[in-house]
Amino acid sequence: MAAPITIEDIYKLFQRSQEEADRRFAEADRRAAAAKAEADRRAAEADRRAAEADHRAARLDRNMDRLEKVVEQTSKEVANLTTRWGQFVENLVEPGVVRLFQARGIEVQETHRRVKATRGTVKMEIDILAVDDEVAIAIEVKARLSQGDVDYFVEKLARFKQAFPRYADVQINGAMAGIEIDQGIDRYIHRQGLFLIRQSGETVEIANDEDFSPKVW
Repeated sequence: MAAPITIEDIYKLFQRSQEEADRRFAEADRRAAAAKAEADRRAAEADRRAAEADHRAARLDRNMDRLEKVVEQTSKEVANLTTRWGQFVENLVEPGVVRLFQARGIEVQETHRRVKATRGTVKMEIDILAVDDEVAIAIEVKARLSQGDVDYFVEKLARFKQAFPRYADVQINGAMAGIEIDQGIDRYIHRQGLFLIRQSGETVEIANDEDFSPKVW
């Protein structure tokens, strides 16, 4: 026959249950504290990284500001250099224009530089314009001639008489002048019906063959 359960036995059982509950509560508290500590660590790490990102972003903004200023200054210097170089080429080309074209049988008598017109939506500037009563030669001057320059000038010539209606009854020819000419561009200019003026020693010359027939606009 089993021994009867005493109050002492019940007390011991209750005590063990309480101890187990206390142990589990303590373990839960420990885990909660560990989780909180980990969460605090991660939050602190996130704050550190965010602060570092803000610092890098601020430094990047400062660098971009400095870079923009350098680019702006460089662009101005390049533009000034390009303008001065273009003026140098014009000064080299313009004095020989009348002589060159008269030698080709085109009796231009006068030249004008930086001829500008604005008529409605048509705006145009011609670097050098050599004229006579029956013919005008629009000359585009570049330090370096590329195919893009040629295509743009041909498009400009197609609108020339819109910009300058006083030459409506005049034969318009085109010429391009350059110191440096990209490979094959001389032949491309010839195919477009344009004269090519290039440097020859201390002066300039027309590079087209004597039998060249220019396009008329």
